[in-house]
Amino acid sequence: MIKIYNHYISKGMLFLLFTEAIVLIMSVYFGAVVRFESNIDYASKKFEYFFLSACIFAFVMMFSMSVFGMYQYNCKEDLRGTFLRLMPSLALGFGLITLVFYWVPDIYFGRGILGLVIIFASLGILITRFVYYKSSQVNLLKTRVIVLGCGSLARECSELAASNGHQQYKVVGFISLQDEECLVPPGEVLPIGESLLSMVTAYNVSEIIVAVQNRRGGNISATGKFRAMPAENIRKPIDDLLECKLAGVRVIDAATFFEREASQIRVDSLQPSWLVFGGGFDQGFLRDFSKKLFDLLASFLLLIVTFPIMLITAICIVVEDGSPVLYRQERVGKDGRTFMVLKFRSMRNDAEAAGKPQWAINDDPRATKVGRLIRMLRIDELPQILNVFKGDMSFVGPRPERPYFVKQLCEQIPYYNIRHSIKPGITGLAQVRYQYGASVDDAIQKLQYDLYYVKNNSLFLDLLVLVDTIQVVLLGKGAR
Repeated sequence: MIKIYNHYISKGMLFLLFTEAIVLIMSVYFGAVVRFESNIDYASKKFEYFFLSACIFAFVMMFSMSVFGMYQYNCKEDLRGTFLRLMPSLALGFGLITLVFYWVPDIYFGRGILGLVIIFASLGILITRFVYYKSSQVNLLKTRVIVLGCGSLARECSELAASNGHQQYKVVGFISLQDEECLVPPGEVLPIGESLLSMVTAYNVSEIIVAVQNRRGGNISATGKFRAMPAENIRKPIDDLLECKLAGVRVIDAATFFEREASQIRVDSLQPSWLVFGGGFDQGFLRDFSKKLFDLLASFLLLIVTFPIMLITAICIVVEDGSPVLYRQERVGKDGRTFMVLKFRSMRNDAEAAGKPQWAINDDPRATKVGRLIRMLRIDELPQILNVFKGDMSFVGPRPERPYFVKQLCEQIPYYNIRHSIKPGITGLAQVRYQYGASVDDAIQKLQYDLYYVKNNSLFLDLLVLVDTIQVVLLGKGAR
């Protein structure tokens, strides 16, 4: 994994991005060669001006592919799945590149070339993906890891390693610990050698994941378990891990592994010292300035693009269920201060007639017909643009919750209040990676994404969330 502005990107993902950028750029030149085969001298003169056009074409197409999830963090599809995503991606890209050519006619390279370029680009992407997926299945190219522990946390680390689509891992096995319930397949528990380093060498391991809740005391015995003994008689486990570290083996804990691979900070494996002494949580002047500028520009552009949609939505709400079109609801913002959020009304006027707040549920009977549609397409969130202009919200950030639920969640979930250290957002990492919250368990899952965003937020991460938001809106993911 490579860290870019505190956000982890897999080497496989970067290699795929680079390779497909080259494929898309070359497809422009191949299209020109085929188009001007009878006049190669004319084509060679045109090539002098093609590079900028080719780069813009590649950027637009890769953006379209990102919108349809072809560069998702957990993308792991076969050739058929790639084809089903690639076709609408190319259609969207064709429409966008046509608009670009209309606005900047100097880079236009002709409809005849463009048609051929699309054909070459689709074939090139399919071939690239086929080779990429096949190579990812070869164990020799996978990072070999050992998981220290065999409980629930170790099992989840193994499942995450197996499900990741870009950075492939081969979990060699688990090391059992004393007094820890074994929740992994017994056949995957490794017999212990003379030392942890000897096992790492024997199994050709390059990374150790420490997935135990309590990392203090004990030693790896010949039976494969930690056993408590007087300190003067044994080497401590930290000595074994340090020996591996000095030998060039990466040693990370479960919290770091989930942060790196799933963009989550796990609450169940989190310790206050990890938050205090770890990196991230940068909120300097430059970050504040760039975020404010991004908020205003993104919100202004969104307002211009969606104003006709908002007008039609308002009319439909009035026709179906009367006024009001908007509703104001108290939410908790930065530093625990409350504000009134604006949204299109998607539920009946008597949705909370009992006077007690309720979680949203699937196929909520309180929602109107128009309300179900605008919630699925996230149109109900658009009036929050005004909250951004007012300064109560950011464009990207944790979802603002109601004080009634915040009070409950702060009592039940550790570190929940950390998400209030920055402004809430219209969209956010938790919103695009997880469904609407409908329970305390859902709130825990979303908090783990929110903690990651609070710790690692940057303009780069905001842009990634924005692209994922477009995908969620187009594909209608996660709506209730």
